[in-house]
Amino acid sequence: MSDGTDRPAVSVVVPTYNCGANIDPLVASLTRQGLPPGEYEVVFADDGSTDGTPQRLDELAAADPHVRVLHLEHSGWPSHPRNCGLEQARGEYVFFADDDDWFGDEALARLHACARDHDADIVIGRMVGHRRGVPRELFRENRFAATLADAPLADSMTCHKLFRRSFLEQHGLRFPEGHPRRLEDHRLMAAAYLLAGHVCVLADHPCYHHVRRVDAGNVTATRMDPAEYYAALRSALDIVDEHRPAATARLRLHRRWLRKEMLSRLRGQALLSAPQQWADQVAGEVGQLLKERFAPEAVAGLPPIFQVIAHLAGQGRMADLRRLAEWEASVRAHATVDTWRVRGRALAVSVSAHLAAGDEPLRFDDQGLPVLPLANTAPAGAVLRAGGARTDLVVRRRETREEFFLPVGTSTERVDDGRIRHRSTATVDFAALAGGRTRGTWEVRARVVQAGWALDTRLPLVVRCAADGGPPRVEDARRLRSRIRHAVRRLRDRAVGRSARAGSRSHDRPAGAGR
Repeated sequence: MSDGTDRPAVSVVVPTYNCGANIDPLVASLTRQGLPPGEYEVVFADDGSTDGTPQRLDELAAADPHVRVLHLEHSGWPSHPRNCGLEQARGEYVFFADDDDWFGDEALARLHACARDHDADIVIGRMVGHRRGVPRELFRENRFAATLADAPLADSMTCHKLFRRSFLEQHGLRFPEGHPRRLEDHRLMAAAYLLAGHVCVLADHPCYHHVRRVDAGNVTATRMDPAEYYAALRSALDIVDEHRPAATARLRLHRRWLRKEMLSRLRGQALLSAPQQWADQVAGEVGQLLKERFAPEAVAGLPPIFQVIAHLAGQGRMADLRRLAEWEASVRAHATVDTWRVRGRALAVSVSAHLAAGDEPLRFDDQGLPVLPLANTAPAGAVLRAGGARTDLVVRRRETREEFFLPVGTSTERVDDGRIRHRSTATVDFAALAGGRTRGTWEVRARVVQAGWALDTRLPLVVRCAADGGPPRVEDARRLRSRIRHAVRRLRDRAVGRSARAGSRSHDRPAGAGR
């Protein structure tokens, strides 16, 4: 807990702006954090809200001595209020939360205990996404000594983490203000990861629920201006250059930005649904950045489909990017359950899976590379490597959307017609899953990872647990559909039989009968 002074263990800093009732889940969750009174505080930094938010925050502060409110002039972005909140924070550790997100139960207590136990400068808690993506591979397992070189830390570049306050102060880490505004958390996190002594990942407990509002009211949800956005990315790249990290750490950060901030915007439905002029601007910025700032080995380490998009963007082949996107938009994962069984509290499942483009299985050449509907998709002399094909099995709780990877054995084989078939098996003990907190309804999913695709598909299995740690009850939709078909067939046969018998009686009735 606290260090014996009057300062709290954790300060939660929350920038707010015209959030209205969207702040209610966060406020409610703060009372369930497992920290006794006096061990935490909440600093709301209001960025000049014009609705009822300032009054609501003042009411919260009046009712709770551990809540403080800063009323600021409007800046238009979360950086300034976060920095102001940090200046006022007194906690040993600081967590930056958004006003429309919320915490999982006991999250702050668990994050703080992890930080204390492992002397961590940063602790990343499992995130749960609601209408927005969150890192998945990072939360496959707990990691108590993670670095950029040996863990996918770069997958998580938002600031929704627990930081040792003295670590931030020692290095003068603050959110950049002014212009460019975008990627402010990336710029802070790039420096933080490169400077941190110890980083932990707490993956076995849902800590932070990250939300994209239905009304798209998140301050950062507006469509970005390509010139400003990629100016901000250049600033992030400058930060990496200034710190001169080892090659592995540099490549991890560079490849993350290549995949997520650049090339993913030029593929599949993301490209097709964007306004053409905007997409053309993005492609131009991406092509220029590739030439200016990314070494060939950074691109060469990407999965094949990303390398293809990088090559097309670098050559300015916008028409080919659109042709590829139209084809890629049809790529889906397909999976079937081969076997499943329940023994006690354990579920064992075996799955076969593959990728398909439209109605046809995706074809791969002898090197395991996808056969694409374009020619000249790689630079002369480039060697694309397919590696890493697998199918993960994941369970997701319907009530909370938290998900967990299952320990899986996986293999792939190339079929004569060019298909690649995945086979995966897993056994999950529902007495141990999620720390034994298994009450609820769980969907089972397959996640096919290959050549730059990572696509989910639901399996026809639903697992219901009546109590935490209790025995799972599995519902197989295929069996249910089969029972329904049989029931419908029996009802139809009975109706036909009754109709036939009625017709027979009518035919056999003597003339004049019944009159």
